[in-house]
Amino acid sequence: MDIHGKKVAILVEEMFNLFEFWYPYYRLKEAKADVVIVGSGRTSEFHGKPATTVIADVSADAVSAKDFDAVIIPGGYAPDMMRRYPAMVSLVKDADTAGKVVAAICHAGWMLVSADILKNRRATSFFAIKDDMINAGADWEDEPVVIDKNLITSRKPDDMVLFLPAILRALQ
Repeated sequence: MDIHGKKVAILVEEMFNLFEFWYPYYRLKEAKADVVIVGSGRTSEFHGKPATTVIADVSADAVSAKDFDAVIIPGGYAPDMMRRYPAMVSLVKDADTAGKVVAAICHAGWMLVSADILKNRRATSFFAIKDDMINAGADWEDEPVVIDKNLITSRKPDDMVLFLPAILRALQ
């Protein structure tokens, strides 16, 4: 699948899940997307779990939703760190408001909660944050991938074989 010309932000912060970061990163590059790693700005180097390092291309306060066709949020414990940075939360909220693809997997639902974009939306996440998602207004479903307009959510790394094709289709 070729999505040449599409620009995709992948958010990163400390303790990202390495599978949920690297698998989308390389699949999107393979599909010829322009992938930009967007960090919080706290530092430029972030460490995943387990042991892998990512260098951000840019900080969230230096970009805006209009710069991208999609924003992808990997899980791990990074989303709990990401939501402490207003520029990261605004990027997600603004991308959703603009109808751009917003994709979140596993604990990345925490960013959707903080961005306040779940009211009356179908979504999924890792089961441990189900209550957070529901309390934020989501109609939570225990499915590998849930698509509600421009919002694509998934539960865990095992679901990425369905999550990434959904993102690629949405970007065509």
